[in-house]
Amino acid sequence: MFYKTLISDYIRVPPKQFEKDVEQAITDQIKKEYEGYISNDLGIVVDVAGIDNVGEGIIVPGDGAPFYDTTFTLLTFKPEMQEVINGKIKDITDFGAFITMGPIEGMIHVSQTMDDFVSFSKDKVLIGKDTKRSLKIGDKCKARIIAVSYKDIANPKLGLTMRQKGLGKVEWIEEEFSKEEEPKKKK
Repeated sequence: MFYKTLISDYIRVPPKQFEKDVEQAITDQIKKEYEGYISNDLGIVVDVAGIDNVGEGIIVPGDGAPFYDTTFTLLTFKPEMQEVINGKIKDITDFGAFITMGPIEGMIHVSQTMDDFVSFSKDKVLIGKDTKRSLKIGDKCKARIIAVSYKDIANPKLGLTMRQKGLGKVEWIEEEFSKEEEPKKKK
Protein backbone atom coordinates (compact mmCIF):
# COMPACT_ATOMS: atom_id res chain seq x y z
CA MET A 1 0.00 0.00 0.00
CA PHE A 2 1.25 3.47 -0.83
CA TYR A 3 1.15 6.08 1.92
CA LYS A 4 1.87 9.77 2.34
CA THR A 5 3.83 10.08 5.57
CA LEU A 6 4.47 13.36 7.40
CA ILE A 7 8.02 13.56 8.80
CA SER A 8 9.74 16.19 10.93
CA ASP A 9 13.55 16.24 10.89
CA TYR A 10 16.55 18.56 10.98
CA ILE A 11 17.98 18.71 7.47
CA ARG A 12 21.65 19.61 7.02
CA VAL A 13 22.35 21.78 3.97
CA PRO A 14 26.05 21.59 3.03
CA PRO A 15 27.85 24.80 2.06
CA LYS A 16 28.18 23.70 -1.59
CA GLN A 17 24.34 24.00 -1.81
CA PHE A 18 24.29 27.67 -0.63
CA GLU A 19 23.85 29.05 -4.15
CA LYS A 20 20.46 27.28 -4.42
CA ASP A 21 17.13 28.45 -3.06
CA VAL A 22 16.81 27.18 0.56
CA GLU A 23 13.73 25.06 -0.17
CA GLN A 24 15.36 23.51 -3.25
CA ALA A 25 18.57 22.75 -1.31
CA ILE A 26 16.52 21.15 1.48
CA THR A 27 14.49 19.09 -1.04
CA ASP A 28 17.72 17.86 -2.65
CA GLN A 29 19.09 16.82 0.74
CA ILE A 30 15.87 15.06 1.77
CA LYS A 31 15.90 13.12 -1.50
CA LYS A 32 19.54 12.20 -0.95
CA GLU A 33 18.91 11.04 2.64
CA TYR A 34 15.49 9.40 2.34
CA GLU A 35 14.88 8.02 -1.18
CA GLY A 36 15.32 4.26 -1.09
CA TYR A 37 15.36 4.26 2.73
CA ILE A 38 13.78 1.07 4.08
CA SER A 39 12.39 0.51 7.55
CA ASN A 40 9.82 -1.72 9.19
CA ASP A 41 7.80 1.35 10.27
CA LEU A 42 7.84 3.41 7.06
CA GLY A 43 8.31 0.69 4.46
CA ILE A 44 10.23 1.84 1.38
CA VAL A 45 10.57 5.57 0.71
CA VAL A 46 9.74 6.18 -2.94
CA ASP A 47 9.86 9.99 -3.26
CA VAL A 48 9.54 13.33 -1.51
CA ALA A 49 5.93 14.44 -2.03
CA GLY A 50 6.51 17.96 -0.75
CA ILE A 51 7.96 20.34 1.82
CA ASP A 52 5.33 21.48 4.32
CA ASN A 53 7.33 23.79 6.59
CA VAL A 54 10.91 25.06 6.87
CA GLY A 55 11.90 26.51 10.24
CA GLU A 56 14.86 28.68 11.14
CA GLY A 57 18.29 27.30 10.36
CA ILE A 58 20.72 26.69 13.18
CA ILE A 59 24.47 26.26 12.96
CA VAL A 60 26.19 23.65 15.10
CA PRO A 61 29.66 24.76 16.28
CA GLY A 62 32.37 22.94 14.34
CA ASP A 63 30.11 22.34 11.32
CA GLY A 64 29.82 25.05 8.67
CA ALA A 65 26.40 23.91 7.47
CA PRO A 66 23.00 25.08 8.71
CA PHE A 67 20.42 22.58 9.99
CA TYR A 68 16.79 23.43 9.17
CA ASP A 69 13.88 22.16 11.27
CA THR A 70 11.77 20.81 8.40
CA THR A 71 8.39 19.12 8.09
CA PHE A 72 7.91 17.23 4.83
CA THR A 73 5.77 14.54 3.25
CA LEU A 74 7.22 11.31 1.88
CA LEU A 75 5.56 8.89 -0.52
CA THR A 76 6.20 5.40 0.87
CA PHE A 77 5.31 1.86 -0.10
CA LYS A 78 4.62 -0.51 2.78
CA PRO A 79 3.54 -3.98 1.70
CA GLU A 80 0.61 -5.26 3.76
CA MET A 81 -0.36 -8.88 4.35
CA GLN A 82 -3.24 -10.03 2.07
CA GLU A 83 -2.87 -6.96 -0.15
CA VAL A 84 -3.50 -7.60 -3.85
CA ILE A 85 -0.82 -6.03 -6.04
CA ASN A 86 -0.28 -5.59 -9.78
CA GLY A 87 3.12 -6.43 -11.14
CA LYS A 88 5.18 -7.68 -14.04
CA ILE A 89 7.16 -10.94 -14.18
CA LYS A 90 10.85 -10.02 -14.08
CA ASP A 91 12.46 -13.46 -14.01
CA ILE A 92 11.51 -17.13 -13.86
CA THR A 93 13.51 -19.95 -12.32
CA ASP A 94 12.82 -23.62 -11.71
CA PHE A 95 11.55 -22.80 -8.19
CA GLY A 96 9.30 -19.84 -9.01
CA ALA A 97 8.78 -16.42 -10.54
CA PHE A 98 10.01 -12.98 -9.49
CA ILE A 99 7.57 -10.11 -9.92
CA THR A 100 8.29 -6.38 -9.75
CA MET A 101 5.68 -4.08 -8.29
CA GLY A 102 7.05 -0.57 -8.36
CA PRO A 103 9.83 -0.08 -5.83
CA ILE A 104 10.09 -3.69 -4.66
CA GLU A 105 10.26 -7.24 -5.96
CA GLY A 106 8.44 -10.32 -4.67
CA MET A 107 8.71 -14.05 -5.24
CA ILE A 108 5.98 -16.49 -6.22
CA HIS A 109 6.93 -20.07 -5.44
CA VAL A 110 6.24 -22.45 -8.35
CA SER A 111 3.51 -24.12 -6.27
CA GLN A 112 1.75 -20.75 -5.88
CA THR A 113 1.71 -19.75 -9.58
CA MET A 114 -1.43 -21.67 -10.63
CA ASP A 115 -3.83 -24.48 -9.61
CA ASP A 116 -2.11 -27.07 -11.77
CA PHE A 117 1.04 -29.19 -11.91
CA VAL A 118 3.64 -26.73 -13.17
CA SER A 119 6.75 -27.54 -15.18
CA PHE A 120 9.71 -25.29 -15.95
CA SER A 121 11.00 -25.11 -19.51
CA LYS A 122 14.54 -24.15 -20.54
CA ASP A 123 13.32 -20.92 -22.16
CA LYS A 124 12.20 -19.66 -18.70
CA VAL A 125 8.50 -20.42 -18.99
CA LEU A 126 6.25 -22.06 -16.39
CA ILE A 127 3.57 -24.26 -18.00
CA GLY A 128 0.50 -25.85 -16.40
CA LYS A 129 0.14 -29.55 -17.24
CA ASP A 130 -3.68 -29.70 -17.57
CA THR A 131 -4.62 -26.07 -18.27
CA LYS A 132 -1.69 -25.44 -20.67
CA ARG A 133 -1.45 -21.95 -19.17
CA SER A 134 1.99 -20.39 -19.45
CA LEU A 135 3.78 -17.74 -17.44
CA LYS A 136 6.78 -15.97 -18.96
CA ILE A 137 8.98 -12.94 -18.41
CA GLY A 138 7.13 -9.69 -19.10
CA ASP A 139 3.63 -11.02 -18.27
CA LYS A 140 1.41 -8.68 -16.25
CA CYS A 141 -0.08 -10.33 -13.18
CA LYS A 142 -2.13 -9.84 -10.02
CA ALA A 143 -0.87 -11.49 -6.85
CA ARG A 144 -1.65 -11.48 -3.14
CA ILE A 145 1.02 -10.82 -0.50
CA ILE A 146 1.19 -13.80 1.87
CA ALA A 147 4.54 -13.14 3.58
CA VAL A 148 6.55 -10.01 4.44
CA SER A 149 10.02 -10.20 5.98
CA TYR A 150 12.28 -7.34 7.04
CA LYS A 151 14.92 -9.73 8.43
CA ASP A 152 17.47 -8.17 6.06
CA ILE A 153 16.35 -4.52 6.21
CA ALA A 154 18.31 -3.62 3.07
CA ASN A 155 16.48 -6.31 1.10
CA PRO A 156 12.94 -6.99 2.35
CA LYS A 157 11.37 -10.22 1.10
CA LEU A 158 7.81 -10.65 -0.13
CA GLY A 159 6.09 -13.98 -0.65
CA LEU A 160 3.17 -13.97 -3.09
CA THR A 161 0.44 -16.27 -4.37
CA MET A 162 -1.58 -16.30 -7.59
CA ARG A 163 -3.66 -19.43 -6.79
CA GLN A 164 -6.83 -17.65 -5.70
CA LYS A 165 -9.79 -16.54 -7.79
CA GLY A 166 -9.16 -13.16 -9.46
CA LEU A 167 -5.38 -13.59 -9.28
CA GLY A 168 -2.80 -14.65 -11.84
CA LYS A 169 -1.82 -13.52 -15.29
CA VAL A 170 -4.16 -10.76 -16.53
CA GLU A 171 -5.28 -12.89 -19.50
CA TRP A 172 -6.26 -15.73 -17.13
CA ILE A 173 -8.39 -13.37 -15.05
CA GLU A 174 -10.11 -11.98 -18.16
CA GLU A 175 -10.74 -15.53 -19.40
CA GLU A 176 -12.26 -16.49 -16.01
CA PHE A 177 -14.45 -13.38 -16.03
CA SER A 178 -15.69 -14.15 -19.57
CA LYS A 179 -16.67 -17.71 -18.57
CA GLU A 180 -18.69 -16.35 -15.63
CA GLU A 181 -20.49 -13.80 -17.84
CA GLU A 182 -21.58 -16.35 -20.52
CA PRO A 183 -24.21 -18.15 -18.36
CA LYS A 184 -25.61 -14.79 -17.20
CA LYS A 185 -26.12 -13.67 -20.82
CA LYS A 186 -27.97 -16.91 -21.72
CA LYS A 187 -30.55 -16.31 -18.96
